[in-house]
Amino acid sequence: MKSEFTIAVHSLVYLAYLPGHMASSEAIAHNVATNPARIRKVMSALRKEGLVRTKEGTRGGYMLGCDPTDITLADVYHAVSYGTLQPNWCTGVPDHSCPVSSNTQVVMDRIFSAAEDHYEAFLRQFTVASVLDNIKSQE
Repeated sequence: MKSEFTIAVHSLVYLAYLPGHMASSEAIAHNVATNPARIRKVMSALRKEGLVRTKEGTRGGYMLGCDPTDITLADVYHAVSYGTLQPNWCTGVPDHSCPVSSNTQVVMDRIFSAAEDHYEAFLRQFTVASVLDNIKSQE
């Protein structure tokens, strides 16, 4: 799994936590402990899915695109990490005379696809708001 998923969740929870719910990429990066360019890349993916909005200008920044109770971790995963459970490397040789060599990747693709579906279903149980509530209960 790519670290962008955790960065995205952290960033969204941070925005939900802030009074006024807006922060610059520098402020988010400081809270997440990464660099602002990486935050901007992650936030761009979240913006494409409507999970965040931007405000231009000197007092600009990122804000949630919808209520944190409506943003599931599955939404976040789909925006920044969908398809990352499956490795980029392919095994075997298509059209090989050996059935193991020519069919293992097809079977593995089905397994990873099913795993992705189950993982997304699991992530639908959690929202940005529920993660924030859990964080607050740790205090």
